[in-house]
Amino acid sequence: MGRLRLGLAAAWALVAFGVGAAPAMADEPKAVVQGVKDSSLLRAIQRVIGLDAHPPQSRFDARRRAEEAADDAIVVLRSEGYYAYAVTPDVTGDDHPKPVVQIDPGPRFVFADPKVSWTGDAPVAAAQADAVAAMKLLAGGAGRAAEVVAAEGRIIGALQKDGYADAIAEPREVVVDHADLTVRPTFRIDANARVRLDGIKVDTAGRTNPRWVAHLAPWRSGQLYSPAPVAELERRLLDTGVYNSVTVALAPDSDPDGLRPVIVSLADRPKASIGLGASYSTSEGPGVDARYSIYNRLGLADTITFTALYASIMKKLDAQISLPSWRDPQSTLQLGGAAYQDDTTAYREQDAGLRTDVEHRFAPTSFRTLGVSVDYSHDNEETLVGTQVMGVERNLALLTGLARLALDHSDNPLDPTHGWRFDGRIEPTLATGDDTLAYAKVQAQASAYLPLAASGATVVAGRVELGSILSGGATPDVPASRRFYAGGADSVRGYGYQAVGPRFPDGTPIGGESLAEASLELRQRFGSHWGAVAFVDAGTVGSNEYPNFRTFSAGAGVGVRYNLGFGPLRLDVAFPMNPRPGDSPFQVYVSIGQSF
Repeated sequence: MGRLRLGLAAAWALVAFGVGAAPAMADEPKAVVQGVKDSSLLRAIQRVIGLDAHPPQSRFDARRRAEEAADDAIVVLRSEGYYAYAVTPDVTGDDHPKPVVQIDPGPRFVFADPKVSWTGDAPVAAAQADAVAAMKLLAGGAGRAAEVVAAEGRIIGALQKDGYADAIAEPREVVVDHADLTVRPTFRIDANARVRLDGIKVDTAGRTNPRWVAHLAPWRSGQLYSPAPVAELERRLLDTGVYNSVTVALAPDSDPDGLRPVIVSLADRPKASIGLGASYSTSEGPGVDARYSIYNRLGLADTITFTALYASIMKKLDAQISLPSWRDPQSTLQLGGAAYQDDTTAYREQDAGLRTDVEHRFAPTSFRTLGVSVDYSHDNEETLVGTQVMGVERNLALLTGLARLALDHSDNPLDPTHGWRFDGRIEPTLATGDDTLAYAKVQAQASAYLPLAASGATVVAGRVELGSILSGGATPDVPASRRFYAGGADSVRGYGYQAVGPRFPDGTPIGGESLAEASLELRQRFGSHWGAVAFVDAGTVGSNEYPNFRTFSAGAGVGVRYNLGFGPLRLDVAFPMNPRPGDSPFQVYVSIGQSF
C-alpha cells in the first residue's frame, strides 16, 4: 500500500511539473514569409502578421490566413518605402495545409524634392525657412511613410515656435513615382495669423488668487506665442503640489487688438491630508510621527504643515508654511517654528525657535537654500573638570544662518540605482547667554550609485561624509547638541546612537568638532518586491577641527528590502567590527528608504 501511495505521489509530481507529459503546443506564425532577404524588414513583417495558437483546420482556413497575412505585409512594405512589391498568398501541404506569403519587396523608393505649399497667406520669410528646415527629409533617404508623417509634425511645431499657434496641416500630396523610384511629398500648410499672447484668465472653483497666477506667467503681454512659455506656466503650477490637475491652453480667439489670452483651469487637491510614519532601531528605539497638511488656504498655492514626532530620543512639535513662487517662480519661502526635546546619551536639550528659509530649485530634488533661525536652548550636558565628570546646564540664545546646496542626479529619491548626489551646508552661529561664542559648522556628503546590470537589479552604492566645526576654541565650548556624533541607523551601523567617537570616563559620548564617515553597499533586487543588501560602514569623530583618520570605527552587516511601491522598507542587522566596552554585539534598524 505504501508503494502505491509513493507511486501515485510520483505520478502526480510528474504531471504537476510537466515531466513526461506531451510538450505544450507553441504558437506558430499565422503565415510563413518567404522571399525577404533583409532581416530587419523580415522581422517587421513577421511582427505585424503575428502568431496563432491553432493550426489551420482546412485549406480554406489556410488560404484565408495567407490572404490576411498578405494584406498585413503590404502595409509594412509601403510604410518602409517598398512600393514596387509583389505579394502572393499561397497554401502548401495537403494533409496539413500551411499558409504562406511569397514576397518580392522590389527596390526601396527614396525621397526626392520635398516641398511645403502654403494654402493660405504665407508666413514671414524666417518662419518659412524654419518650416522647410524642420522637414529633415534628405533627398535619397528611405521613403518611409512614418518619416512623412513625422516631418509634417515638425513643420507645424516649427511654425508654432515662430508664433503661428493656429497652424494646421491640410491633406498632404505624396507622389510615388515608379519611373525613377522616388517619393515626392508636398506638405500643404495653412499657417493662419500670427498670435501674440495676452494675460491669464483663471478658471477654478478653488481658492486660488488669479493675481497670484498672473505673476507666474513667463511672458509679457504682446509677446509672440511659443509653446515653451505656456508649458512652463503649467509646470510651475503643477510643481506647487496643491492641484489635482492643471490645464493651460490658448483661448480660441484673439481680442480686437490681436492678443490671445491664456486660460488656466485649476482643480484643487483635497483641502487637507494626513501622513503617518514609524521607525525602529535597537539603539534609538521606536519612533512614530504624524503630519497634517492644509493646502491653498491663502489662495497662493501655499501649504501649511503641522508635524508631531514622538520617539525615545526626540519629541517634537513643528509648524511650517510654504509659499511657492516667492519673488521668483523657482523659489519657495518657508516660515516655521518648532519646540522639541532631544534626550540622548550625550546631552538633554530643550529648544524652541523660529526659522525662515528661501529655497531655490534647479530640479525637483536639486536646490539651494539660504535661511536664518533664532532658538532658545536649555542644555544639560557633561564636562570634564580635572579627572572628574560633572554635569553642566547652559541656557543659550542662538542666531544661526544656513547656506545649503543639494544636487541630486540620481534616478529615484528613495531607491536610486544610478547617478550621484551631493549635499553641502554651512551654518554660522552666534550664541549668547550663559556663554558667548561664535562658530561655523561645515558639512558635506556625496554618494554615488553604479548599476552592475542594465536592469538595475544589482547596484554598488557608496557614500562619503565630512564635517568640521570652525570655532577657534575647544570642543566643550560648542554646545553638546551642536557637535558632531556618529553611530546609528543613518551613520555607522553596528554601533549605538552617538557611540562612535570620544567618550568621558563614564562612557558618555563627548561629540567632536570633526566628522568623517564612509559607507559601501552591494544591493541586489530579487523580482519586483524583494531585495538584499550587504554593507560596510566606517566613521570617526575628532576633538579637533580636522578629522583624525587613524581612529576609525567600522561596522558590517546585511539587510532585507521590500518594495512598497513608492520606496523600499528597510531592515538592517549590523555588527561592530571593533567594539569597545559597553557596545552591543549587534544593532537592528527598521525604516523606509535606502540608508543613503
